[in-house]
Amino acid sequence: MSDHAPWLIVGLGNPGPEYAGTRHNVGAMVAAELGIRMGVRFGAHKRGRADVAEGRLGGHRVIASVPRSYMNESGGPVKALLAFYKITPDRLVVMHDELDIEFAALRAKFGGGDNGHNGLKSIRSALGAGEFFRVRVGIGRPPGRQDPAAFVLKPFAAAERNELPMLLDRASDCVESLLENGLDETQGRFNA
Repeated sequence: MSDHAPWLIVGLGNPGPEYAGTRHNVGAMVAAELGIRMGVRFGAHKRGRADVAEGRLGGHRVIASVPRSYMNESGGPVKALLAFYKITPDRLVVMHDELDIEFAALRAKFGGGDNGHNGLKSIRSALGAGEFFRVRVGIGRPPGRQDPAAFVLKPFAAAERNELPMLLDRASDCVESLLENGLDETQGRFNA
């Protein structure tokens, strides 16, 4: 997988301080961790409604990005960044929260549906297809009868916050492995 075309790595979330620590923003948290690893800061992109950080991960040119739109409007900024950097969707990695995976578990995959995730739904709609990589970060199901839509917008529980740094680190390792080693090896290592 190592050629000279860049990768677009997108961390999904909602903008603004009120959403910063919520489960729905875990994708954006992974993007921030990748920025730290690359030693670069995020700044506003001149064309796309997104913050971007350009650098290198494992010898690959990477544009890490967090859309400035709300989750359900992520498709526009992602499509604009792909066009601006002349990147094809098969070199797009989207990191997002996943209710159907237990907290702190990861799954890497290529393609598929949106499974009710509004960010993925928006990106699939904007691109006209779902053929891109995903790193699904498990947040688990809400307790009892709590509405999943309310659950994802709540901050992580105290015990989860203690584990969060390790989860963001592992999710970042998963993204790096995807670029370096490809999907099969990454799934074997991370899709526990």
